[in-house]
Amino acid sequence: MKIVAAKLHRVRLPLVHEFRTSSHGKSMLDHILVELTDDSGAVGWGEVASPSDPFYAPETVESCWHLGERYLVPAILGKEWERPEQLSQLWAKVRGNQFAKSGLDTAGWVLWATTNGVPLAEALGGTRTEVVAGVSLGIEPTIDALLAEVERHLAAGYPRVKLKIAPGWDVEPVRAVRSAHPDLDLHVDANGIYTAEQSDHLKALDEFGLTMIEQPFAPRDLLAHANLQRQIATPVCLDESVETLKDLETALFVQAIRVLNIKVSRMGGLTPARAAHDRAHEAGIPVWCGGMHEFGIGRAANVALSSLPGFSLPSDVSASAKYYAQDVITPPVVATQGVVQVPTAPGLGHDVDTAFIAQNAVTSIEFSA
Repeated sequence: MKIVAAKLHRVRLPLVHEFRTSSHGKSMLDHILVELTDDSGAVGWGEVASPSDPFYAPETVESCWHLGERYLVPAILGKEWERPEQLSQLWAKVRGNQFAKSGLDTAGWVLWATTNGVPLAEALGGTRTEVVAGVSLGIEPTIDALLAEVERHLAAGYPRVKLKIAPGWDVEPVRAVRSAHPDLDLHVDANGIYTAEQSDHLKALDEFGLTMIEQPFAPRDLLAHANLQRQIATPVCLDESVETLKDLETALFVQAIRVLNIKVSRMGGLTPARAAHDRAHEAGIPVWCGGMHEFGIGRAANVALSSLPGFSLPSDVSASAKYYAQDVITPPVVATQGVVQVPTAPGLGHDVDTAFIAQNAVTSIEFSA
């Protein structure tokens, strides 16, 4: 195969509900959509779901656009390759910048699956025909508002709820949700905002029977995670701490992890995300697929990844309508009673709405070999 043309589209969509984490809030998102065309005329799509600001990770939309335009797209144009895993070898000299790499890696997988006439999930080795979805709820103005959001999503059939927490918004909101829903699959996510000196806040959550406490401390502070895990029964889940397979090996070695959140964007694409699944599965660590409020292209890729056998916990692959009034794919991702069907059509499994993309594109750029 040979990629002979590429396009990058910076697309802006409003969220249907403002989302707030421990570091920032957002009401609209800019993501970069990657369009690769091979010498047969087939097209593969990927998504760079980087945040606009460097709070979750160092990368931003602007940095990803620069990396894509200056380094990553030129590295793959006109090059021969047989398997999508080989694409990352073409930009191997570029360090870090996982979000930027992710969009091209995913587009390569979709292109390969399309030209070979197989669904993306099958290309990755997926075995599930449906994926259980959970929802992630941001920090709300009041506990009553949070409880209303929980009720709304439980009524839609979602079996798992994740709550964003931060110092001052942790024990009491969790207590309120657990009191209202004693049997709910509930976990919390701090996005690394706590320090080791604030561990008492996190230890106090142990009484609520949470499925996990996700990323309580800063990404590189694996020792603090390991120390907390020794003191609480609730499993510690890592997200931002694991960007590479080497990070995962270190976390396993120091016993800082009992659950892994695998994000395609954070790990640099479907190739390393699948490898992380395989290693965690081998180590007996349950995994689930986290999300970055992807548009439909990235969301469909997450669904395909979540069909792999080690994804034993509900993943952040909720319906497109939870975030966007209209999505960039047709049909949109749909969750029925909290369950998303894994597409069986070749490639992405959805049609890409190029007219809607053009309508909402802030800017686009074309490349040719």
